[in-house]
Amino acid sequence: MSAYRSEPAAWPALPQQRNAAIDALRGLTFVVMVWVNELAGVSDISHWWKHMPAHADAMSFPDIVFPAFLFIVGLSIPFALQRRLQAGDGPLPLARHIGERTLALVLMGLFMVNAESGHHAESMALPIAGWSLLFFAAVVLVWGDWRGGSTLLRAALRAAGWALLLALALLYRGGPEGRDGLAPQWWGILGLIGWAYALACVLYLAARGRLGVLIALTAACTAFVVLDRLGPGGPVARALLGQSAHAAHASIVLCGVVCALILHDERRAAPPQRRLLDALAWALLLLIAGLALRPAFGISKIHATPSWCLLCAAICVLLYLALHALVQAGRGGWMRLVEPAASNPLVTYLLPYVILAAMTLLGLSWPAAWRTGLGGMLAMAVYAALIVAAAGAIGRAGLRIRL
Repeated sequence: MSAYRSEPAAWPALPQQRNAAIDALRGLTFVVMVWVNELAGVSDISHWWKHMPAHADAMSFPDIVFPAFLFIVGLSIPFALQRRLQAGDGPLPLARHIGERTLALVLMGLFMVNAESGHHAESMALPIAGWSLLFFAAVVLVWGDWRGGSTLLRAALRAAGWALLLALALLYRGGPEGRDGLAPQWWGILGLIGWAYALACVLYLAARGRLGVLIALTAACTAFVVLDRLGPGGPVARALLGQSAHAAHASIVLCGVVCALILHDERRAAPPQRRLLDALAWALLLLIAGLALRPAFGISKIHATPSWCLLCAAICVLLYLALHALVQAGRGGWMRLVEPAASNPLVTYLLPYVILAAMTLLGLSWPAAWRTGLGGMLAMAVYAALIVAAAGAIGRAGLRIRL
């Protein structure tokens, strides 16, 4: 523990104030996420507005949203861990914090994936839509950050939430005959973010925030994925490389970590112009590497190919630089439009799923005109704006979900 506390100068030194550019990127990403998720149900629109199929060597606009989530996680890690290190956290408190956040994201992803598919309706004690609504209630009870209320009340609410999660897990029936329980068919978006976050945090702490080491670790994650996709035989190799998708996603997180350190680590004696050039060089390096790997692996979000990871990370670096420049120039007034999504992101993410479950339970659906063509795109854009407004109202009312 003393090794972490005795040498604060060995760690990156980042500004103490909240980073408005990261908030802007987070808010934009969550707003776009709500919109493109709804566009998946809109017909008669260009395929560039929908996720590309797994076999396509291509990337559409929605295929960049999930990597942007991961990149934002990476941008935030140095700031978040610096606060904990400065507060005196050693290895055990840090491990607990990272483990709790990872567990929360993985559990949420696991429940949400099983609600979407794999359940056996005839064997369920209640409709899957009702089961989902109870799950969302449990999320609020366990991870909701309520304004006001005693410590005892909060502890009681969390205990009730955990009990509800356990009951829902026991009630779940899946598989072709309804004999299976919850299973990681895949981890879901939140679960994948959780695993990538955990791996990136471990690597960041192991590297002690050193920029050169983190760049090398980013390359190592990419190399790990490349080795897996080359298909080495044998059970040992498959056991070691079988989780390469987590390494792929962690490489995007690490790209965000590197970008944050290039731009914001005050230990680097470099003027703003040099920092900007270095960040542009980082984006160019990622772009070149992604294009170089494309002929061998293609671009696929579903398969988390290394070329897709690197190209998306390059795009995210450039987008973040643009937002950072706008903030520095004092042109960030428009960010108030996405601020509710940035300040209450998990509520923004979960609210559409809550509405969908409630509509399903009540037998409601969107009008056909809202699910077709340009009209459908506009309707879903309005819906996304309403979700963000609702998330802001819920936050002002005193409820946020924090991990």
